[in-house]
Amino acid sequence: MTDETTTTVHVPLGDRAYDVLIGQGLIGRAGALIAPLLKRPRVAILTDETVAALHLAPFEAALKAEGIDSTALALPAGESTKSWPYLTQSVEWLLEQKVERRDIVLALGGGVIGDLAGFAAAILRRGVRFVQVPTSLLAQVDSSVGGKTGINSRQGKNLIGAFHQPSLVLADIDVLDTLTPRDFIAGYGEVAKYGLLGDAGFFDWLEVNGPALATNPALRQKAVAHSVAMKAGIVSRDETEQGERALLNLGHTFGHALESATGYSDRLLHGEGVAIGCALAFDLSARMGLCSQEAPSRVLQHLRQMGMPARLSDIPGELPDDEALIALMGQDKKVVDGRLRFVLARGIGEAFVSDDVQVEMLRAVLADARH
Repeated sequence: MTDETTTTVHVPLGDRAYDVLIGQGLIGRAGALIAPLLKRPRVAILTDETVAALHLAPFEAALKAEGIDSTALALPAGESTKSWPYLTQSVEWLLEQKVERRDIVLALGGGVIGDLAGFAAAILRRGVRFVQVPTSLLAQVDSSVGGKTGINSRQGKNLIGAFHQPSLVLADIDVLDTLTPRDFIAGYGEVAKYGLLGDAGFFDWLEVNGPALATNPALRQKAVAHSVAMKAGIVSRDETEQGERALLNLGHTFGHALESATGYSDRLLHGEGVAIGCALAFDLSARMGLCSQEAPSRVLQHLRQMGMPARLSDIPGELPDDEALIALMGQDKKVVDGRLRFVLARGIGEAFVSDDVQVEMLRAVLADARH
């Protein structure tokens, strides 16, 4: 369903189905859009300090305009907030606010807040509903849709969590104008991933239109909506990642290891790790004879065109050696029976999952990417 300003993507999951609304001005309409879901006119908002300074006041005003009372907790911004201490703080705060099982928690923020708030909602009173209001490009196209929630561990990224689907997702593309250029481009790593994993035509479109997304709302809305529609289709067919959904992890085995190696710090944002991971996955695929050398060249050229990091040498500071990086990959959730699993490709838009990667090939790809 699409009107002049809003695209609606439906995620068909039976009695847990929900809509993702993508468009301009959705935060200003949030009260009217959320009100039908409420059993009583009261919500609790989890956000971060950066997002709160920019968007919390208009968000709360939109709720108040519909007679909805709200209370908010603003946590520190950054990946380190996806951790036990802040999960504990969030859950205890929600209990202090007397959030009941029939209430709704609102996640106003990027992927970190969406993952943390969703997990808090999943375990609070054995599950309360929540609404995602993603404020970053990465969250709008990826983490807010599909019900994966969780926190990081010292052992690795997203190792503690639950599948808990939101009741609604409001992706207001206007708020992307408030992102720093680096944060916007980092989120683009997840947009490009969709073309690379399963839609060569979309990647062709991105090669032409990608550079204009930051300044053209119509193109931006089209890119977000197409990405969400692709994810919704995959999630509806494989909600708990028994098969096809694993393709969404293109670039993530490499990316998560690199995030861990850089301490989940500002040295490497998640979307940047995914971009480098996609480039490495295509390099590995070409080295294994699965795809032509043209494919990794196109991936690298497009990431460079977008001003994104694409090689290990693009990450500032020292990195652990190749053996240490491979050991970090071994902590990934995608390991099965001790075997590393990678999403590889037979070409642009032709990804598949494989656990048949020789460590020697992996070492060679990592070594090349350091230069």
